[in-house]
Amino acid sequence: MEQLNSIISSINAFAWGPPMLGILGVTGVLLTLGLVFMPWRKVVYGFGILFAKDDAGGEGEVKPFNALMTALSATVGTGNIAGVATAIALGGPGAIFYMWLIAAFGMATKYAEAVCAVEHREVDADGKYVGGPMYYLRNGVGAFAPELGKYLGLAFAVFGAIAAFGIGNAVQVNSMAAALQNTFSVPTYITGVVVAVLVGFVILGGIQRIGEVAGKLVPTMIVLYVGAALVIILINITDVPAAFVLIFKHAFNPIAAAGGFAGAAVAAAIRFGVARGVFSNESGLGSAAIAHAAAKTNNPVRQGIIAMLGTFIDTLIVCTMTALVIITSGAWMMVGADGMGLTGAVLTSTAFQESIGGGQYVVTVALVVFAFTTILGWSYYGERCWQYLFSEKSIMIYRILWVLAALSFANVKVDFVWNLSDTLNGLMAVPNLIGLLLLAPMVFKVTREHFEREGRPIGTSLSDSDKS
Repeated sequence: MEQLNSIISSINAFAWGPPMLGILGVTGVLLTLGLVFMPWRKVVYGFGILFAKDDAGGEGEVKPFNALMTALSATVGTGNIAGVATAIALGGPGAIFYMWLIAAFGMATKYAEAVCAVEHREVDADGKYVGGPMYYLRNGVGAFAPELGKYLGLAFAVFGAIAAFGIGNAVQVNSMAAALQNTFSVPTYITGVVVAVLVGFVILGGIQRIGEVAGKLVPTMIVLYVGAALVIILINITDVPAAFVLIFKHAFNPIAAAGGFAGAAVAAAIRFGVARGVFSNESGLGSAAIAHAAAKTNNPVRQGIIAMLGTFIDTLIVCTMTALVIITSGAWMMVGADGMGLTGAVLTSTAFQESIGGGQYVVTVALVVFAFTTILGWSYYGERCWQYLFSEKSIMIYRILWVLAALSFANVKVDFVWNLSDTLNGLMAVPNLIGLLLLAPMVFKVTREHFEREGRPIGTSLSDSDKS
């Protein structure tokens, strides 16, 4: 097992290492330039159509809003709480700048994924709309390179189906069990049973029920968590300007050790900021495209714009709130019981606790709910990958296995499972990015034609766009 774990760790070094993170960044930059910075200019427009009436005659399984909430249910999670804290603990406040940077360009990547997903989705044997990277790789790339498209789609589906059990199930339910046991003394087996029952009730109803639950639970929890963070930021408002100075200053200059913080070079800020940013919003991994492919819409561009809001909300809003709480509270320089600097969920929990009474309970509840919704979102991702590999008739088998996994993983150590799933999760990006780069001309063409029909050329300024 040690040898196997060592091999997996070596692969993981590539899957989440500087070369892969660099490729993710370059892909985002190229797509942003090709789209003439449209994702940045259309954020307000995106929120407008998100809450507008559904597309007339739109075909699909869930409302566009619920498709976004399903995608957010899988992305807003431990990365927003523990991931941000880890980035600061290892890379310093400057790491947040690089989280913002990768998210800004990741919006174009997420947009392209959703456009490709809707453009190349299919109707399965049960009459349901299915799609995602495996389908746009096979149908899109396969249109001019059949063998390449076939094997890229197959690779993504294999990586996704297996990784889902780890990153979307084992790690989440284990984190929930640990958090509830530490904060409220809830036995881990109780957490396992309750989660398994609730998850089973939701996922047996398919994407419609997942979308409905996510549509209510995700925005409510985001508002409550961000609301609590805003209260703390207002309490520490005089320290907010200094926090931003720290973020921008140490994005380009090393930061010395202070208190429990060991110090960090600029390279560390870049590495951990980019890595935790990608881990949090999943732009480039292709997972969210699976949810957006099920949206009730006939317009891939509109759904793409809605999809890119996921990256904006996840990183530029939720992660920023967490970062400001950690920095303004001073918790990032505190020392733990072991004499070392704080990191992960413990750092975030301490930051909330230092600023408001019972703040640690806010973090625990948020962590539990975010982890639960992540289990729901990833159950759908894994199910669709499973269906692609096998058939519609085998979906119930996958759902039963998913519920049993949630029941059992609450009581076991998941170090190896985490390592394996984290590696496969990163490897999902390889076939997906190849596909996005090959299909980029189609994305640019469809986007240009859409805005020309609306009388808003893709290159118009934000003020000109908003007039119409």
